[in-house]
Formats: sequence, structure tokens, C-alpha cells
Amino acid sequence: MNEIHERLRAALHAELPAAFQLRRELHAEPCVSGKEEPTLKRVLDALPEGDEMERVAVTGALLRVGGEGLAVGVRGELDALPIPEETGVPWASRNGAMHACGHDVHLAALVALTRAVDRVRAPAPMVAVLQPREETHPSGARDIVDSGALRRNQVGAMIAAHVQPVLGAGETACTPGAVNASSDEFTVIVRGQGGHAAYPHLSRDPVLALAQIIVAAQQLVSRDADPMTPTVVTFGTVAAGSAPNAIPGQAAARGTLRTMSEPWRHQLHHRFREVAEGVARVHGCEAEVRITNGEPVLVNDARLAEETGCILVDVAHHMPATLRSCGADDFAHFASVVPSLMLFVGTDTASGLHSPYFLPGDETVTAVAESLLAAYLAAARVIGAGI
Repeated sequence: MNEIHERLRAALHAELPAAFQLRRELHAEPCVSGKEEPTLKRVLDALPEGDEMERVAVTGALLRVGGEGLAVGVRGELDALPIPEETGVPWASRNGAMHACGHDVHLAALVALTRAVDRVRAPAPMVAVLQPREETHPSGARDIVDSGALRRNQVGAMIAAHVQPVLGAGETACTPGAVNASSDEFTVIVRGQGGHAAYPHLSRDPVLALAQIIVAAQQLVSRDADPMTPTVVTFGTVAAGSAPNAIPGQAAARGTLRTMSEPWRHQLHHRFREVAEGVARVHGCEAEVRITNGEPVLVNDARLAEETGCILVDVAHHMPATLRSCGADDFAHFASVVPSLMLFVGTDTASGLHSPYFLPGDETVTAVAESLLAAYLAAARVIGAGI
């Protein structure tokens, strides 16, 4: 570890006690997507004054520290989930929302890193990207990318870390290549001809047609997708009719299409439409398919992943791990325009993400902060800052 590494790590650890307290404050007063202004204000108050601040995506902001030149962007999510908390800690949320996905941990670690970089005045500038609406559509990350804010702030690389309870405490995954799937929402509406349940031959049953569509769509995974390309077709809601003794005129379902391949993603959409429309037609019905594009595939930059992993093992003594998931994160929009890295940091809690009991401890704040520091140092090399 060279001198700049040592100084930054010492500065980071000096900031951690304040980060622990900030995390508790954010956790106690969570704000859901689109209403993050109070969280944004508290985080900005905790950050150094900075060289430049820009408001983005309505309730988000970018804060630059460290001077001029190509900068490393570090993302922290502002929003919480509409989940009532059941952890029972004194600083639990009581407003019906909850930081059940670790965004409070990410933000506290981001503040600690930003203050450390500002204090040490490291050669690589840093841009703290305070992003709204990670949990809902429209995506806050996409809005930031579309606004041109990364370009205006000379962001040459983006990094982020996400807590992940499937990994153990002390483990951090910085896997190269595709690590999160694309996720696109669909609606299928099947229209038939309703009638009396006793006379099905006089009707065209959209419920039966939809049921066959649900089954047939699973064959897209087993027979259309390359077996080496993770693909998931999920029907999350199904609705039809209002009486048990009547065949309704319409049935509808909603769900998601996920894959780890961008080229196959677009083919999957096409084949899903073909299957739904064709199966409906066989049953004398018509199918309308609507697909809303969500997050693209999240692809980690290989060099960023390799260099970050070396720093984490050698300096922070994190155990290396590999993780790929068909979950989605709108950080993928940043990765589509600049070299980027998403880290997955193991937690000290057995409760899963989005659980009302999810509550990592201070050790996880430390682990996320150390992971972000390692990725920041690696990104500084990638963009040519010479650290």
C-alpha cells in the first residue's frame, strides 16, 4: 500500500463513527421513491462543501470534490421501500417506509469516502452521485445519464456497492462481465368471448388461453434461450372474471422478462409476443402484449473488477467472492456510458433484502466504505489519474 492509499484509508476510518450515526438518522426517517428531498438535504449537509454541486433528476444531486480533471463517480441511492419495519431497534423507522435494501448503509459509506477524498485531496477528483428512484420507474439513473450530468462533471468511471446477504460478512464480489440481468415488465391481455360456465363450446375462454400462454412461455427458457444464458420469465399477477360460474370475456397477466444477454433480450421480447399471440389464436382468442423496457444488463468493466479485487484482498483483507444475479439495478444505465463497477458486499445479517427485518450492523457500513475506497483507487488508475 503506497502513501496515498495509507492516507486515504486512515482518513476514511476517521470518518466512520460519524457515518454510523448518519446511517441511523437516515434509517429512522426513510423517504420513498420520488419523495427523497429530506434524505437528500441530510446527506448534503453531511458532505463537504465541494467544488461544485448540481441538482439532477428532481430529487437528486451530484457533488464534486478534489479539483479538475476526469473524475470517479460514486453512486448512492436515496430512496427507501414502502415496507413497515419490524426490526424493533430504537432507531427503527415508524413512518411505514424502510431502508430494507441497504441504501442507508450505502449513503453513509459514500459520505465517509467523499469526506476522506476531500480531506486528503487525492489526485483523482470524485463525484458523489446522489441518485433518486432506484426502486421504481422512471429510473433515476437513466434520468441522470440522459441529462448529460456525467459528461458535464467529467465522470470517467462509475462505481457503486450493494449489500448482499447471500454473501457472508467479510466477503466482497467484484465480478467482471454481466452481473445483473436486464428486467423488462410485460402485460398480456387475452380477449375471448364470455358466456355461461355450463356451455363452454359457445364461448372462447380467455382464462384457458392465458393459462396455456403462461406454460408455453416457460419453454422460451428451456428451448429458445442458449442454456449458457440465464433467462427468467415470471408471471407475477393473473386476473380474470368476477363469478365462479361464468367464463369472462377477458383475462390479463403481468410479469417480468430477465436475461444476462442484451442481444438475446431483444429476441426474447419478439418470441414472447409470438408465443402469446399464437397460443391465444389457437384458442380462438386474441392477445395484446405490452412490454416496457426497464434496466439493461449490468456489465462490470473487467479491468476495474480485477484491480479492485487485488486492493480489497491485499489492503482491506476482504475475502474474494463471485456473484451474478438475475436481479436488476438501474446502475446499469451508468455502465452503458462509462466504465463501471458494481460491488456486492456481504452482510452480518441473515435477513434478506426487502425484508422488514433487514438490518446490517456498523460492520457492514465499514465493509461498504472500504469496498468503495478500493474501487475508487482502481477507477483512478483506469481513468489515468496515476494513483
